[in-house]
Amino acid sequence: MISSPFTHLFIEAVDVWLFRDGRPFDASSYHRAESMFPPYPTVIQGALRTYELLRRDVNLNDPQAVQSAVGTADDMQELKLRGPFVAKRVNGLLTRYFPQPADAFSVNGPKSPDRSYIRPASPPAALPAGVQTNLPAESLNPIGFDDPLTKGESRLWVAEEELIKYLRGETAEAVKAETLFMTEPHIGIGIESSRKTTRDGALYEVEFIRPLTGVGLSVEMQGYSGWPINGTLALGGESRMGFYSVQPALTPLLNSGHKITGTFKVYFATPACFELGWQPKNWNQFFEGQVKLISAALTGFDSVGGFDYALRQHKPARRYVPAGSVYYFETDQEVSIKPSVLENGMTDEGIGMGFGQIILEEYHV
Repeated sequence: MISSPFTHLFIEAVDVWLFRDGRPFDASSYHRAESMFPPYPTVIQGALRTYELLRRDVNLNDPQAVQSAVGTADDMQELKLRGPFVAKRVNGLLTRYFPQPADAFSVNGPKSPDRSYIRPASPPAALPAGVQTNLPAESLNPIGFDDPLTKGESRLWVAEEELIKYLRGETAEAVKAETLFMTEPHIGIGIESSRKTTRDGALYEVEFIRPLTGVGLSVEMQGYSGWPINGTLALGGESRMGFYSVQPALTPLLNSGHKITGTFKVYFATPACFELGWQPKNWNQFFEGQVKLISAALTGFDSVGGFDYALRQHKPARRYVPAGSVYYFETDQEVSIKPSVLENGMTDEGIGMGFGQIILEEYHV
């Protein structure tokens, strides 16, 4: 039975999975549903809370009973999550994989059809002489100004040990997505429920995720006890099944007692939502000590929404900083991460749900 404060679960697909983004989808308005991997933490919390309700034999049609047992989408009571992360099991050992950092570019390395090599862009620096900008004078310093232009590859994935090397300023090995999971398009057509006939113009395509052998989702859970050490649960679109098993604890992504000086990077391993869009009002709310943001690399934004089954309507979508984003900081004193970040993530929304999971490393130029 599960009894430890944080329990590490590894969830593997029984068949395929469907994890859509935050855009509403139906056959008559938007004809292609793209899938993402890993899913947002909101998907995982919904799956785990539903499993807990079924395990307790709670009536899912009784809103008060549901709320009493597992809370609401905005208040999960005692449940806390870290993740989910893509993970691969080899010889009984799990390795987490993370999206390619936003400040990375490809470099030459040993030839391989499945692997590539990445290194960080040149560090933040003042604009060279003769270069002008219409940004405010106190704007962030540019990254990679002296780096050669290279053709971008499809998004790569980086094993945990390689990512740590990368964040410290070293060249790291990355793998292509198809070594971890494949995408499968499925074609369908909308049906007139009253007549059981097909609807004109309602042809649609849905993209599914098929993880390769040994690949699944790694998530840490706190708050529920008494679970069997393995079982099946439904998650994602169409309630596709996953098989979970309790695994040995992994090394934490953050060490809250680690002291940092000089220049360091914060890598977002899961999306985060901030009050000012791409940043909070004050970064120092997350640190013991004073820090200064000097640069950042993002690849756009994630639109995180979902569907509220209690109200039978779509939730308002919020823009989140995507996983893989990298922020550069500097400090002239010794600082550390606040314990609350280790517990709840570095985020203003989705606190304790798995959003805002970060890796922090000193950056050596």
